[in-house]
Amino acid sequence: MASVRLLSSVVLAGGLMCAAVGCDADSGASVSGERSSTSSPTPSSSFSSFGESWKEPASYVYTLTSSEGERSLIGTFRVTVRDGKVAKAVGLDESARGAVERAPEEVPTIKGLLDQLARAHHEGADTAEAEYAPDGHPVRITLDPEENAVDDEESYVISGYKPVPAPAGDQS
Repeated sequence: MASVRLLSSVVLAGGLMCAAVGCDADSGASVSGERSSTSSPTPSSSFSSFGESWKEPASYVYTLTSSEGERSLIGTFRVTVRDGKVAKAVGLDESARGAVERAPEEVPTIKGLLDQLARAHHEGADTAEAEYAPDGHPVRITLDPEENAVDDEESYVISGYKPVPAPAGDQS
């Protein structure tokens, strides 16, 4: 019994090390083991290091285009984050304006999107992928919990990301 536990521990540790150092020969944007079918000049990060490659600033703005699936958060949004929370979300199209009107609390921060990615990966989603900009922030997140389920997919494109410096005198 002890040897089975030891073997299980060794296999688990080896798998984690492979994930951490990128034993996969593909350097694409896949974070779930799937291969990206398109080649992108945008550098990417493996799933295991995505959180280490970018630290969310306290304040920033970004544009979120949310698509796929049957859910309320569909459309293009301009999002202002202050102190790590969504301070303002503006719907840039009809669908997004309706979403902001119905449930403004559903508009996520980029960290919230990364948390969704981590949760999907942890729960064994069929697809949990991300592509990253050179500075480490995600530019695309694709989620599909179950391969053959209908309308459970989520796709997020992050653009226009710009950190907002802390006001003068605020040294926190």
